[in-house]
Amino acid sequence: MNVVITGASKGFGRSLAEQFAAQGHNLFICSRNETKLYKTVEELMRFYPDVQIKANAFDLSVKEQAKAFGNWVLGFGVPVDVLINNAGLFDPGSVHNEPEGTLEHMLNVNLFSAYHVTRTLIAQMMQQKSGHIFNMCSIASLQAYANGGAYSISKYALAGFSRNLREEMKPHGIKVTAVYPGAAYTDSWAGSGVDPRRIMEAKDIVTMVYAATQLSPQACVEDIILRPQLGDL
Repeated sequence: MNVVITGASKGFGRSLAEQFAAQGHNLFICSRNETKLYKTVEELMRFYPDVQIKANAFDLSVKEQAKAFGNWVLGFGVPVDVLINNAGLFDPGSVHNEPEGTLEHMLNVNLFSAYHVTRTLIAQMMQQKSGHIFNMCSIASLQAYANGGAYSISKYALAGFSRNLREEMKPHGIKVTAVYPGAAYTDSWAGSGVDPRRIMEAKDIVTMVYAATQLSPQACVEDIILRPQLGDL
């Protein structure tokens, strides 16, 4: 398979890239941070030298760069089998006091990046009548919480985008899965003081996403909801 992953230099994106590479699948990845991105490629190539890994730095919060990333992928002339819209950012705050422009920024990063990358790649996927799109939502897409503010709003919107896209793509043989992870130990939790045993491992989410790609063409996992065994923090 050819797998496209955004936000692949750390966190869930990095773990997803490793999972698919370990299973022998080709990767087309991006992140904003060029240095971290190419370090990720170097590490993956060391362990999986037979896998084709293409990487380029793009800031997907900028519409033109999101579209440029999609066109860069298309330029390789290969079918897109899996697209994982993982790029995202969390800025804490509340609607009544978060800085001016926070909502616009959260929407650009968490919603419009997925929207524009998907729109750029979707015509080819429709033509080939196959493909699987994953949108990395959040438990915050389902349940508002204190200090969630614009982040929760943007993740609610991403969930809505996922549901709408799922309906649109049914006649075209394309699957759409919304992923709703609760707290999982990634770079963002390092130094937080939270016991890693209290929350999930990134590998838990990755395992479920990969499993969803292994089903028959006539089966689609629409939603993946994972929470720590003890519940949300």
